Parts: sequence; C-alpha cells; structure tokens
Amino acid sequence: MKLIDSHAHLDNEQFNEDREEVLNRIKENLDFAVNIGYDLASSKKSVEFAKNYDFIYAVVGVHPDDIGEYSDEVERELEKLAQEDKVLAIGEIGLDYHWMTFPKEQQQEVFRKQMKLAQRVGKPVAIHSREAMEDTLKILKEFPDVKGIFHCYPGSVETAREVIDNYYLGIGGVLTFKNAKKLVEVVENIPLDKLIIETDCPYMAPTPHRGKRNEPVYVEYVARKIAEIKGISYEEVVEVTNRNTRKAYEME
Repeated sequence: MKLIDSHAHLDNEQFNEDREEVLNRIKENLDFAVNIGYDLASSKKSVEFAKNYDFIYAVVGVHPDDIGEYSDEVERELEKLAQEDKVLAIGEIGLDYHWMTFPKEQQQEVFRKQMKLAQRVGKPVAIHSREAMEDTLKILKEFPDVKGIFHCYPGSVETAREVIDNYYLGIGGVLTFKNAKKLVEVVENIPLDKLIIETDCPYMAPTPHRGKRNEPVYVEYVARKIAEIKGISYEEVVEVTNRNTRKAYEME
C-alpha cells in the first residue's frame, strides 16, 4: 500500500529545477499528494496541478503570513476555486504569532472570514497555528460544524484531546527530530485513527534528510517513526493514516 502526503507545497521555487522528477517520484511511490495554497497565486497553481496530474489534489486559501493581499475580491476568487472538482479544503489558514507579519487582530479577522468561507462551500479546513494556540482554539470553537486537519500539530496532548473531535492531527518530519519530545508524546497518547501524515515540503525534512529540501516521498520516514513509537507495524500505520486522510478531506 502506498502512502499519502496530505500537505505539500510543490509550487515552491525550491522545486523549479526538478519539479517533474519530484512529481514522477510521487506518481511512482505515493497514492497521491495534496498541494496546499498559501495565497491566491499558489491556490490557483494548486488547482492547475490537480487538473494536470491525477495523483495531485488541491487546497486553496491564504496563510496568515500572506493576508496583506486579502480582500473581498480575493475571497470571491477563492470561493470560485473551491468549487473545482479536486479542491478538497480551504487552507492553509490560521494564526502565526511567531513572525507576526500582521497584527493579531488582522490575522484573527481573516481567519474567521476563511472559516466562514469553508462553511459556505461545505469544505473542511487545513489549520496553521504557530505560537498562537489559545487564540486558534478560541476561533475554532466558534465554528463547531467546521472540521478538518490541524496541520503540523504544534500543541500538547491535552490540547490535542480538545480538538480531535473535529480535527485530525497532521504529523510531519518534526516527529523524527531528537528534540521532538512533545510531539512524540502526542503520537504516543492520541489514537492512530486521529493522525495523518504530511511533509509540508519543501520545509522540515525528516531525519536523515534534516536541513535539506523535503519532498513528498519522505512521508515514509514519518510513518516508520509513528510505527516505532506506537509499537505497531508500518503497514498498519499506512493503512490507517491513509484512511484518515481520505476522511479528513471528505473524500469518502
């Protein structure tokens, strides 16, 4: 059984030199990959990839670091893109208080607008939260009927238990890092049927590729680490997390 990469950024310039080779490796080794938008241009590119490659799906939205462009017109464009056949969700959306590119209030306003957009189009969401867990949870609780994926899950076991009714936890290469104690605890304590696997490529490559460009086929390292932590077979991790990804994106 082939794995799924539930969160990739294949339009990133780091793939400009060899994107076709990377896409061929996805075709040969994975079930499929999901390309995630972070602004309007990348969202359009995601849809283009999904149309051109049967093993790519798209997610459209504006990342909190890119909300300077957000407007009613951009939202209308996103809503139109969300109607496309292979667009699975609205994302990645949320809050980022690490870079603080935009004020908290502005980030929260656009986050709420995109949660409402997800409600309107009847799609799940891909959530980004960095150093903003308290405010992220507060806003998620305002939309109890919206479900999706908590991308690159950054929180504690306790917080995970608060969100897993509505959200699957995205687990990436960070799990393989030596300093990933908190995430290891999450994987130990949260049921496998609430976890999905992602790369966030080209960022956060797993060990043994840490510090280099990440790519979708490296999901295998994450799956093997989950199997090791939980004391189960690699095959079980693949089977269950693939099923979880399809459920999270409402593909079945």
